[in-house]
Amino acid sequence: MSEAMSALQSPYAPEIGIWPDGDRVTVVVRGELDLEGAPELERALREALGRSVAGVDLDLSGVEFCDCSALNIMLGLRHRALREGKTLVVRSAGPMAERLLTLTGTLSLFAPVDEDTDDMDTSSSDETEDESMLQDLRIEVVQLRRAMQTRPTIDLARGILMASFGLKAEDAWTVLVMASQNTNTKLHHLARDLVATVGGEALSEPVQKQVSAAVAKVTGERTDAPAP
Repeated sequence: MSEAMSALQSPYAPEIGIWPDGDRVTVVVRGELDLEGAPELERALREALGRSVAGVDLDLSGVEFCDCSALNIMLGLRHRALREGKTLVVRSAGPMAERLLTLTGTLSLFAPVDEDTDDMDTSSSDETEDESMLQDLRIEVVQLRRAMQTRPTIDLARGILMASFGLKAEDAWTVLVMASQNTNTKLHHLARDLVATVGGEALSEPVQKQVSAAVAKVTGERTDAPAP
């Protein structure tokens, strides 16, 4: 039996559905997860976590855009789930959500746990589990701090690309990701260099070429406009 719980009214907000599934609750998200949509995601995950016994399964396969504001929410709710003896698991993710999780190194934090170990002797495993949980929390804190520190710069870089090339927000994010991967540059470092161009600093020639190539790819056209 399934029960759809929420459909958001704003035309720019994500569509979020909540369905009970045994001792877990499934949350399905479609649309864009940005600064405006993050509060709706937080409300849905809090509701789902409160209704679940074992935790929440998150389906992000229909997410068309995802930024660090949504990731911050997910990390916070994962921390809360761990305190309650539950889990927050990403069961499926679209390309945008998967790229964000991969680039920030947080994909493994939302991976499903091994469900075939219930019959194993756990008499000597409590200490190991506690150490593993503490390590996960340390990683989570590091990633959350990094996301909070780099998000403003990344958002500024997206704005520069949108203004320079007439891109949509999601296309500007795609350009950043592609250029980051093709130049082997961390995303926030590339964003910092793009923002520095406003003050007159120039991008290196390889980075300019990769940014221009990424713009051409997302727009489906050849562009001769140089990177900012």
